[in-house]
Amino acid sequence: MDAIQQHMIDSYRAAQHGELPPPLPGRHDWAVVRDVGDRRRFDAVMAGLPARRRWRTAVRELFTRGRHATPPDNSGRSGA
Repeated sequence: MDAIQQHMIDSYRAAQHGELPPPLPGRHDWAVVRDVGDRRRFDAVMAGLPARRRWRTAVRELFTRGRHATPPDNSGRSGA
């Protein structure tokens, strides 16, 4: 029996008992992967090692850093 068939049986049983159906198979897989990474960072901090940010956060900061900075004034005039 594969995951879809098991989900169909569980959904049928939940409907018979008036309960909410279970989540679809694979629905929370990426959340679990992110949680594992968070746990590894937490364990690193507790062991006294440097914690690293999420890869996605680092990439977002890399691309948004230049947008918020003001361009330098190249007019040659003093700021007075």
